[in-house]
Amino acid sequence: MTVSTAEAFYERAAGGRFLSTRNTTGPWDPASQHAGPPAALLALAVEERAGRRGEFRIARLTYEIMRPVPVAPVTVRTRVLREGRSVELVEAELAPDDGPAVMRATALLLKAAPGSVPEVRPDPEVPGLEEALGREFFPVPWEQGYHTAMELRFTAGSFLELGPATVWFRMRVPLVAGEGITPLSRALVAADSGNGISATVDYSRYVFVNPDLTVGIDRHPEGEWVCLDARTTIDAAGIGLAEAGLHDEKGPLGRSAQTLYVAPR
Repeated sequence: MTVSTAEAFYERAAGGRFLSTRNTTGPWDPASQHAGPPAALLALAVEERAGRRGEFRIARLTYEIMRPVPVAPVTVRTRVLREGRSVELVEAELAPDDGPAVMRATALLLKAAPGSVPEVRPDPEVPGLEEALGREFFPVPWEQGYHTAMELRFTAGSFLELGPATVWFRMRVPLVAGEGITPLSRALVAADSGNGISATVDYSRYVFVNPDLTVGIDRHPEGEWVCLDARTTIDAAGIGLAEAGLHDEKGPLGRSAQTLYVAPR
């Protein structure tokens, strides 16, 4: 298995192929990626396709996570499902070299016309970075991974405290080696963490995984930091929902939601 050593989450290769780095490794399994980096990578592929019609912007992404994404070379492919004058639907899928797709995104793109309508936006709704504190990631038995590639600052909650949390995220490394970070990538690398930061049941006693992720964004973030204001609810039947407001220092920019499968370990 080839794993890139680039100081990024991925290194671009030929033919839509990307070499994963150890920075993508999630906290649960050293062979599996945190879903944040591949979510951002799929969106980047959609953004690059959308660049052919520059007035279109991604407004919503729905991800299906069919199985864990391996820390290995992966290929990303896109196809247009619907192409219209003001609405476009694009599908992107990610697959390892030796198997079928493990993650798929359906992206809704809308035609954007800056200044064409009044802007209606609330003021900032979460404490700013000046009130945020750096707190340790919960214990991870390997040295490098998503937990070291991201900088986190809490204004409420912590990894070792159950319940809602408000956390500012910043990428320490680029998504793709040698390339700039798009505003959307900053939001999506963080968005899949809502479940983890707002856990309501004990990690040691229960498993709670999200087979999907939906992110709606009406304004792409500005600056390096993105904040998740997250909370989780769970039904006694073992189905849960993690929801998060997405913010930057200017104010709200969207929301994310993860459906959860919850069960005793």
